[in-house]
Amino acid sequence: MPLLSVNIDHIATLRQARYRGGEEYGEPDVVRIALAVEAAGADGITVHLREDRRHITDRDVDLLRATVRVKFNLEMAATDEMVAVAARTRPHTAMLVPEGRNEVTTEGGLDVAGQQGRLRTVVSRLKDAGCIVSAFIDADEKQVDAAAEIGFDVCEVHTGPYAAQFLRCGGDMRVSAMADGLHAVARAGRRIVAAGLRFNAGHALNYHNVGPIASLPGVEELHIGHAIISRAVYTGIDAAVADMKAAMVPDMPED
Repeated sequence: MPLLSVNIDHIATLRQARYRGGEEYGEPDVVRIALAVEAAGADGITVHLREDRRHITDRDVDLLRATVRVKFNLEMAATDEMVAVAARTRPHTAMLVPEGRNEVTTEGGLDVAGQQGRLRTVVSRLKDAGCIVSAFIDADEKQVDAAAEIGFDVCEVHTGPYAAQFLRCGGDMRVSAMADGLHAVARAGRRIVAAGLRFNAGHALNYHNVGPIASLPGVEELHIGHAIISRAVYTGIDAAVADMKAAMVPDMPED
């Protein structure tokens, strides 16, 4: 069973709806949520420090890094500013993602193959800071090969296309597009493992579609946020995390 890293960005989104500047006493408190997520059994905490600071702030990153005792994963653009933040705070993992100012959430994987020179320098600087370095990529063999060549430690495969097909057909594997979406993630995962990198996956995973991804050979870690935070509105964060951990357990065949 893979590890679960919970993305808590949307806790900060809720805070920013009222406290636009991320004031010291703004609610809800991302550190309090992170501690509750840890206590509920999560294996990691993920946040995305965006260039426009639309949800997570620099202060959040500092406090979380000082407080979190499980793996702390910082999602970030491959910019000099963000590399400097990572070099100062030293998250356990620095995950490079593409970033657009107008997007609601990350759309598509990082084009590692198309910017190898720049990314090679960024990866080197992050490793010098003691970070494990991850690339958020589409399920594309070309991107896997480029990530391995540059020196990434981890590839996280973008599961958004798979999740979209799951929603369209209700997860019916007899629908070719549904099966193709899952098989694309599986193929990329096999290539990642063969290249000696860690295989993670994430984006748009929820309680209904996570099972097949969690069952893929070699997958080490899943990053899930929106679905867990949304369920927590109804059940509380403890139950929401525990429910996701249960959903990730593969179905065992009967004797």
